[in-house]
Formats: sequence, C-alpha cells, structure tokens
Amino acid sequence: MPPRRVTNEELAERLGRSSEWIFQRSGIRFRHVVEPGTTSGDLAVAAGHEALSRAAVGDVAAVVVATTTPDRTCPGTAPSVASRLGMTGAAALDVQAVCAGFVYGLAVAQGLIAAGTADSVLLVGTDTLSLNVAPDDPTSMLFGDGAGAVVLRSGRGEEPGALGTCVLGSDGGGRDLITVRSGGSEERSQAGGAPADLYMRLEGREVFWRAVEHMTSASRAALDAAQWKPEEADRIVAHQANARILTMLAQRLGVTTDRVLSNIEQVGNTSAASIPILLDHADRAGDLEPGHRVLLTAFGGGLAWGATTLVWPRLERLH
Repeated sequence: MPPRRVTNEELAERLGRSSEWIFQRSGIRFRHVVEPGTTSGDLAVAAGHEALSRAAVGDVAAVVVATTTPDRTCPGTAPSVASRLGMTGAAALDVQAVCAGFVYGLAVAQGLIAAGTADSVLLVGTDTLSLNVAPDDPTSMLFGDGAGAVVLRSGRGEEPGALGTCVLGSDGGGRDLITVRSGGSEERSQAGGAPADLYMRLEGREVFWRAVEHMTSASRAALDAAQWKPEEADRIVAHQANARILTMLAQRLGVTTDRVLSNIEQVGNTSAASIPILLDHADRAGDLEPGHRVLLTAFGGGLAWGATTLVWPRLERLH
C-alpha cells in the first residue's frame, strides 16, 4: 500500500458531503493513494518482490500483471515489472479485466501451468485508480491504490492452495457502466472530434445490482464445481467495491456475514489489487487459517466477473 492515507474528512468538503455520509454509502473510512511519480508498476514491483521472497519455488517462469491503470498504453506493464524483478526473459503479459482482473489472472496463470508453458507464475494485481477519477466526481470516494501478488506453481489438485475451477463471464453490452473513454482507438478514430473523457466514469446504482447478481451466480458455479455448499465455505473473499455489496452477496448465498472478509474500511476499492491485498491482510490477522475453504469472487468493468475456490495453505512469513 502506498504510505499516504486519505480520510473521508479530506474528501468531504471537495465532494460536498459529510465524512459520515461517505462511510454510510461505501463502508470506507480512508484509502491509500500514490504520491506524484509513483506508478502501478512501482507498486507491482514492491508486491512482487515480497511474494517472490516468500515463495517456495526457485525461478518463476512467467509474470502476469492484472491492471486497468498500466504505466503506459503501450507496451504492457508486465515486461517492465519482470525486468525490474530480475526476471528478464520470462514470459510476461497484462490482463485487463478491471476489478475482476485478479480472478481472470488466476485463470490465465492456471492455464499457463496446466498447458506446461510455465511451471510457476507470479501474478500481480495492481491499480492506481486515484489517478483515473475526476476529483469532483462523488465516485472518487470509492477508490484507493495498491498492489498484491501471489506465486502459483504446478502441483497436485488435492494440495492446499490448489485452485479449483475458475468461473469467468462477461457482458460487453454494459461497457459504458464502468469506462474511461479516452486513450483508445475508438477516440483516435474520430477525426476532428472533441477529446474523449479522460476520467473513469461509473454508473453506481446499476453497477451495484449487476455486481451482486454476477458475483452471486459465479460464486454458486464455482462452489458447485468444488462440490461445496455455500455454508461449507469457511471464508468468502470478494472484490472490495462497496460494503453494502458484500452484505448483499452474503444474503444471496445464504451465509452469515462473518464469513465474508473485508478490509474496505481501511483501503477502499483497489480494483485488481483488492483480493490479494485482502488475502494478505486476513492471513496476517489470523482470519485465514490453513485448511479454510475459501471462495474468491469479483466483478468489474467490461463488464467482467469471476470466481474460484481453494483450500488455504500454510504460508511462509517474513521476519
């Protein structure tokens, strides 16, 4: 997490809202944001370095970076991250599924390993959405910056940490619900037209209900694939978009809210980084224990969504 912390009180006057109104609407009390000069790639390198230092593997064969805020439109951020981590020559690619990016990245890493292309993969979720939202847009209260990373390796399906089926879906008909219109070929193809909007725009009410619907359906499919009933999932780790979405997800799945882990109060919506950051925070706090059955699920722009399952492994700790 970047060190700078922005509280609701700092945002309240600019947005014309009270700090408590922001909390009631989002479940967020503060979020971390980057200082000028710090990029998504910088955060990815820091998270990747920590994950590699704790990994029970030697050389990692591939790097996958899930981000919707790449350092540049071209080239991808992953090759630079790999190089800065001393992994020049490794396969490296970006995944762009916005807030669902980490779950999509898990599926990509799983596929690379299953196909024999790589025996181990560093997956990083990193985003700096504070740089992509208009300062006067009320939805700017939702977003924070951060990165989280995991190392996946080939192994046996019954091992703790082995991923279950990755259930993925999309609906491009909803692309305008979460979008940045500027910077792509769509804008550049409009000769002589006005510049497109530089900032991320979010249709909050519609996104809320779509997120609940699709995370619920993807979660049920992933649970069915694992042959788990919802109540057999010890912990649910969902993308941290909004505290009310998490409550609705628990209700739809028929589980108690204490099983749905959350750190949104302290970090906000960190997009592709939210699930790995929450996994790390929960593991450090003892809320995730070896042997716990864990459901992961996320929803983001695209529209895109996904879910998968695993049994939580015993992780090495830095001293």
